[in-house]
Amino acid sequence: MTFDKTLSPKGFSTFSGLEKKILVAPLNWGLGHATRCIPIIKALLKNGFMPIIASDGDALLLLKKEFPQLPFYELPAYNIIYSKGKNQKLKLFLQSKKIIKAAKEEQLTIGRIHKKEKLSGIIADNRFGVRLKELPSVYITHQINVLSGSATNISSAIHQKIMRKFSVCWVPDYTSDFKLSGKLSAITSRKLNIEYIGALSRFKKKKVPKHYEILILLSGPEPQRSLLETKLLNEFKYYDKKVLLVRGIFTTDSLKTNNKNIEVKNHLLTKDLENAINSSKLILCRSGYSTILDMAKLQKKVFFIPTPGQYEQEYLAAHLQRHKIAPYATQAKFFIDKLSQTRNFKGFSGFKEQPFSPHLFKIF
Repeated sequence: MTFDKTLSPKGFSTFSGLEKKILVAPLNWGLGHATRCIPIIKALLKNGFMPIIASDGDALLLLKKEFPQLPFYELPAYNIIYSKGKNQKLKLFLQSKKIIKAAKEEQLTIGRIHKKEKLSGIIADNRFGVRLKELPSVYITHQINVLSGSATNISSAIHQKIMRKFSVCWVPDYTSDFKLSGKLSAITSRKLNIEYIGALSRFKKKKVPKHYEILILLSGPEPQRSLLETKLLNEFKYYDKKVLLVRGIFTTDSLKTNNKNIEVKNHLLTKDLENAINSSKLILCRSGYSTILDMAKLQKKVFFIPTPGQYEQEYLAAHLQRHKIAPYATQAKFFIDKLSQTRNFKGFSGFKEQPFSPHLFKIF
């Protein structure tokens, strides 16, 4: 297993060497796990800790770009392959041995990182193997209950067994009665040590002039990201108002459209994306949970298209539509005229910010 030793020359200049080192390790499954770790990393820095980042793929690349001054390590990749159709459950089941193997390998890697860095604690966002018995360890998830159709009870029990191996589980959701995650984060076992930590988002709401009619945010794993991109480019082929399409990929390849009203960006870092969302009237995006957290923080009007076959996203989209927050359509049944439905929904207006509390770091 190789370590990524790419450090900025000023990587340790802001640290005295007395700070406690905390490993932050998000899952590389889309970019959502990495983006919701950004406010945690900032809070660690603000409160005198030294974050050390560990991940793989685009999640690692994103955090390198956001925090070039911090040390990084590369973890074993889960390399999950998604179906082009709806049968994601079978596809993921067939890869379960590969996931278990990767989790065991990453635990060995964490041991080597600890031996070198002398860690004081671990924060793992949905990475099963990022824990050590001798260290306080935090597991971040909004899925206490993992929806998988007829196998929901089994998948939830397996996940909760994993969660109990960590010192505490942080759930990024409000402490109030209404939960953005709905039944996904409902506590069904007293054996779980759960803390609701608020709706984590790296963004800040700002009053700025509206520059785009629609912002299309693409995200998530392939091939579904590309399939939705192709569909939306066709749907917006003759759209006559300003649209910004953020593809959500790290590549130097450019995408050209025949519609001069569509501006295309492969990826935007935090400040630019924050400005793009704040300056857009309507957001069209997946119903991934990290995206939902961002939309709540920025109090946006949204139309959701859940990733086909992902029970979690399908449930979350239906949950928010049921509460008259945002409408949704399946990928197969989405057409541009459905966007007019947003007039009958309140959007995420009225959601109050619940700042990340530094008292959560008392575990370290």
